[in-house]
Amino acid sequence: MHGSDFTKGDMMRHVTVMSFTSSIGIMAIYLVDLLDIFFISLLGEEEMAAAAGFASTLMFFISAINIGLSVATGSLVSQRLGSKKQDEARKITACALVLAIGVGLTLPFLMMYFAHDLVGFIGAEGSVAEKSVLYLYIVLPASVLSGLSMVLVGALRAQGDAKGAMYPSLSGAAVNLVFDPILIFGLGLDLAGAAFATVLARLATLIVAFHLTRKAGLLTRPNAVMIRKRTREILSYALPAMLASVATPIGMALITRYMAKFGADAVAAIAVIGRLSPVVFSVVNALAGAIGPIIGQNFGVGRLDRVKDAYGAAIKFLVIYVVIAITILFLLRSQIADAFGAQGVTRDLLYLYCGPFALVAFFNGMLFISTAAYTNLGHPGYATGISWARNTLGLFVFLAIGNLFGLYGVVFSILACAAFFALLSVIIARRIMVQLRAKSAAAEKELVEDMVEDFQQEKDLRSMLHQEPIGT
Repeated sequence: MHGSDFTKGDMMRHVTVMSFTSSIGIMAIYLVDLLDIFFISLLGEEEMAAAAGFASTLMFFISAINIGLSVATGSLVSQRLGSKKQDEARKITACALVLAIGVGLTLPFLMMYFAHDLVGFIGAEGSVAEKSVLYLYIVLPASVLSGLSMVLVGALRAQGDAKGAMYPSLSGAAVNLVFDPILIFGLGLDLAGAAFATVLARLATLIVAFHLTRKAGLLTRPNAVMIRKRTREILSYALPAMLASVATPIGMALITRYMAKFGADAVAAIAVIGRLSPVVFSVVNALAGAIGPIIGQNFGVGRLDRVKDAYGAAIKFLVIYVVIAITILFLLRSQIADAFGAQGVTRDLLYLYCGPFALVAFFNGMLFISTAAYTNLGHPGYATGISWARNTLGLFVFLAIGNLFGLYGVVFSILACAAFFALLSVIIARRIMVQLRAKSAAAEKELVEDMVEDFQQEKDLRSMLHQEPIGT
């Protein structure tokens, strides 16, 4: 098997290597998104930054579904590889690609049809709304490229090919970085230029991901029988993961709607933070993808002790990284605000983010690790439940209470909501692992008892056979 065998070796090393290598690709993507906002801010129009923020909120829905397919692919492929079933892993990847094409050709065009209604629903008005729709019209059709890439990268990561999994993202980021200034400034396309650069980046990402996955031996040609046989299993993982992922943009849309009440400056701050956070905390965002294959391979081979070790190592890694990242953010808060020309409310919110509000990354990380554990331990429904509870009813209640205290009440209500559901997610994860260990112990006990019974029966039979006949 190419890549790494996570059923052996030091667990903290596996978590660290997978997290950092996975984060490089993620950081590259979000760094380019951050530069998009930076370049757009240089045009001197707050409306463009706000439009990008509204469009990105809606784009999260497509990304969430693609992430769901990627998570399902990673979980199932890692379990197959842990059980040494390479051919089955290839078939899972092929079927997931077919599903990604179906989703990528259907949902984006539905969103394009309702684009004006959607941007209006989350609070965009006037020229900001028109600019948001223009951005969506350009980027949405290329969503299928992104979905295919995510499935392929999920398969590479499941195999433990941490370096290979980051190359597609790095390639796409490089293309985006080159074409952003050319299209935005050189050709004067402004926000549309940033959108076209994103499309070119997605194409480059897919080309590299396809090449690496085929080279790793994780691809095969799909057929109707293969698809029909494995679609149900893939969807049993993908649908809960999709629903869990879709809950996040619903929560983001809800937050954006509340923040829009406080003006374009507040929305612009959310747009900048939405780009800054994934760059700074890319390692945190990578934890779910990093820990998933490690748990999946060990669960596939029945090493529940190493599953527990992997979960604990991921939490320790999260604590160390977040402490360092928040310290750096706090020390550079003034420079960060200056770089984006932030003034007034926008600057105040950026300062707040570079301080106590950045703790939201820690709570999000705990949730990511726990939901990855649910999915790879065969309980994807738990991930769906807690994600929806947090991003719908839970967030609504916290935001409604925070709204009573104004803008900063809304901001701190987001942090409180994240903390509450992070704690709940950890409790559920530990409960699942305890139940699995108890089930495994019971199965082992039953096996031993059966072996003892068989041995006793064999012993009795031999005794009968060797017993001397009566009367001799």
